Amino acid sequence: MLKKVELLAPAGNVEKLEMAFHYGADAVFLGGDMFSLRAGSHNFNNEQLEKSVKYAHELGKKVYVALNIIPHNNEFELLPDYVKFLDKIRVDGVIVADLGVFQIVKENSNLKISISTQSSNTNWRSVKMWKSMGASRVVLAREVSLENIIKIKEKVPDIEIEVFIHGAMCMAISGRCLLSNQMISRDANRGDCAQSCRWNYSLNIEKNEEKEKSFLFNSKDLCTINIIDKILKIGIDSVKIEGRMKGIYYVANVVKVYRDAIDSYDTGAYKFNPQWIKELESTSHRSYSTGFLENIPGPEGMNYVDRNSYSQTHQLVAKVIEKLEDNHYILEVRNRILTGEKLEVINPTFGIKEIVLPKLTLVNKGIESEVEFANPNSIVKIYIDANLEKFDMIRKIY
Repeated sequence: MLKKVELLAPAGNVEKLEMAFHYGADAVFLGGDMFSLRAGSHNFNNEQLEKSVKYAHELGKKVYVALNIIPHNNEFELLPDYVKFLDKIRVDGVIVADLGVFQIVKENSNLKISISTQSSNTNWRSVKMWKSMGASRVVLAREVSLENIIKIKEKVPDIEIEVFIHGAMCMAISGRCLLSNQMISRDANRGDCAQSCRWNYSLNIEKNEEKEKSFLFNSKDLCTINIIDKILKIGIDSVKIEGRMKGIYYVANVVKVYRDAIDSYDTGAYKFNPQWIKELESTSHRSYSTGFLENIPGPEGMNYVDRNSYSQTHQLVAKVIEKLEDNHYILEVRNRILTGEKLEVINPTFGIKEIVLPKLTLVNKGIESEVEFANPNSIVKIYIDANLEKFDMIRKIY
C-alpha cells in the first residue's frame, strides 16, 4: 500500500493558515519576517509563527518555513539565530534554495530540510546528491514530466519528493528570473517580483518592429485535477498548491477540491468528479494547463493575447467568524452584501447550500443597528435557519 500523500497548502498569514487546515490541508508552507520569497505577503512574525506551529501540532498538522531567498554576503548575519529559533519552536522543516543557507541550517539545528523548486532539480542525480548531503525532501522543478518523476522515485527511493499540482507558473526556469530586477530593480530572488512577464511586449529585431503587441512571456496557471490520479499513482510524498499571495477563498476552495480528490483516490475506487473543476474555476485564476507534467507545452501553455486572462465564476462576500446560540451568526463582510440576495454557503464538504440573506444587524464598537446592506470590512450579525459553522464561506455568482 502506498504511503498517504501530504497535501501542502500556502499560508500567507494566520487567517490563511487556519482556513487551509480547516478545509483539509495536512501541512502549510509559510514565510517569516526574513529570508522568504514573498515580500508582499503578510509574513509571520516570531510570535505568530510560534503560536501557529503550536496550533498546527495540536491539530496533527505540519508547518514548513521558507528560507528560500538567494542571499548575498550581507544577508547571512541574522540567519543562524533565526534557524535556532525555528528549531526551538519545533517547525517541521525549512525550505532552502541556496547551498550557503543549507550549510547554516545544518550547522545550527536538527531541522529537516526541503530543497526548494528554486534549485531547479530536474533529474535523479541532483536529487541523489542532495540526499547524500542530508536533505530530507526535494521539491522538484515545475519543468519535470510525470515520466521523469517516476524515474527519480525509482532511482532515489529513500528521499521524499514534493511536486507542485496547482497555481501560477513562471516563464523562467523554476522561477529564477531577472526580468523584474533588470526593469524596475525589484528582485524576484528576494521575493519582490513585479511580474514583468505579464506585461505587453512588442518584438524588435534589427529595427523591424512588429506592430502588434503580445504577452509573449505570460504563462497559464497550473491545474492537475484532471490527472491527479496519475500523479498520486507514482507515490509522491507531498503535493503542493502555490499561492501565498492569494486570498482565503482561493486557499480554502483549492485545498478542498484536492482533498476530496486525494481522499477519493485513497478509497481505491477513484472516480473523477466534474464538480472539482467547476469549483476550481470559481476561484480567481488564469487559463489552466497541466504544465510540463504530460508533455513540453507549446503555445497552448501561454496566454499571448491577454495579460491576466483572469476569470472566476464566484466571489467571496462573507466569512462566518462566530456561531452563536439559536441560529445567530457573526459574519465578517468581504464584499458588499444586500438583504434578500441569493447566496451560496460552502464548507469543507462537497455540496452547496443556497440561502437568501436575511436582515443584517451591523455591529460597530458594541452598537448594533439594522441595515439593508453591509460594505467590506463590516461585522454583521444574522439570524438564519441554515446550520452554519465557523470558517464557512458565503459567496455569490458573478
